[in-house]
Amino acid sequence: MSASLKSSMPGNRDPFAAFMCDETALDVLRPVVIELGWQPEKCNKGGLRNAIQSLSVSASPNILMVDLSESGDPLNDINALAEVCEPGTVVIAVGQVNDVRLYRDLLASGIHDYLLKPLSASVLRDSLNAAQAVFMAPRGGEGEQTQRHISTAVVGTRGGVGASTIATSLAWMYAEKQMPTALLDLDVHFGTGALTLDLEPGRGLTDAIDNPSRIDGLFIERAMIRANDNLAILSAEAPINSPLMTDGSAFLQLQEEFRHAFEMTLVDMPRNMLINFPHLLNDVNVVTLVTEMTLASARDTIRILSWLKTNAAHATPVVVANKVQPGAAEISKADFEASIEREIDISIPYDQKAAANAAKLGKTFVDANGSSKATAAIKQLSSRIIGLGDEDSEEAALVGGGKKSLLGSFDIKSLLAKKDKGQVEEA
Repeated sequence: MSASLKSSMPGNRDPFAAFMCDETALDVLRPVVIELGWQPEKCNKGGLRNAIQSLSVSASPNILMVDLSESGDPLNDINALAEVCEPGTVVIAVGQVNDVRLYRDLLASGIHDYLLKPLSASVLRDSLNAAQAVFMAPRGGEGEQTQRHISTAVVGTRGGVGASTIATSLAWMYAEKQMPTALLDLDVHFGTGALTLDLEPGRGLTDAIDNPSRIDGLFIERAMIRANDNLAILSAEAPINSPLMTDGSAFLQLQEEFRHAFEMTLVDMPRNMLINFPHLLNDVNVVTLVTEMTLASARDTIRILSWLKTNAAHATPVVVANKVQPGAAEISKADFEASIEREIDISIPYDQKAAANAAKLGKTFVDANGSSKATAAIKQLSSRIIGLGDEDSEEAALVGGGKKSLLGSFDIKSLLAKKDKGQVEEA
């Protein structure tokens, strides 16, 4: 078994190395290492600082186990370790501090697992087998890549229209349907994707922006925050004195890795991102445009729909009117639709009490309010997105992978009528 596992790892690097602080831990580790077919001599005495010193002058192993017991600042030292580790190294940390927050922070910093002392052979074996499985997983371009993938960008016409609430709710619903789902929150400074689910955002997104070349399948596995087995989130709370310095390549690379690792991708995209990084919509199937029944939102809906026709003609727009209050809107539905020259696809009623309930519980809107009329409308939206995404996949297959037209935006009956009339005149 160990031979087949080793053969799947990069051949020019050692499969394993460990740096442990005490002989007791080494005595438990060495028999497991021998059982897996590795060299026990790679189990070194010395903790994290010794690992940093050693790896600064030698190649990183595929799997690295480091002891944090003597570290005064584990998170800072782990970040120092990342500077000397080659991309793709799977890091397993060992320590004595039994703290959930530390565990989450360490996972967010990019390590694969955190084991608590005293160590046992069974726990070590399971963790090392899981680390090896990372290298056995199919990479992008290897094996069959025929699984369905649907990507939708959720864009608000104005701040506060509820685009992030809808994005997190959609992501949670797809995950509940057993669809592996990624939520990418592109509001780097004020994102609420992780906050909505009562999670710490971690440093994954900011690290990706700073080092786009490090983004690969392993980076995605280690950097994303897991809300549950089927939902992973990449969000950030970058310091507001640090401007966003990127050409957008990191976001494109993230979306490409999501395509291989997930079935659904939800991109919570602030509207300014459309202007600064229009190429982010290159692989998006559906653009969910969230608006309110106000004059300003009507104006910006017109502008963004026009922009999409020019810059993302392959993506199907879905107009969602959120926080709808009959009789209390600035603009009636009829006037709004007349101004944007198309119908509103989904209307979500206003429910302030349900929104407050979700915030108090630390849950998505639909998770906290299963019987709400607003939840029913969001479920309808989720089905619409899947249907449009599947149509996009089928059409791309028919035309050999070409881009999708704006078929859903035209009046099909009038087109067919014109076609029939033309055939008659030709005859």
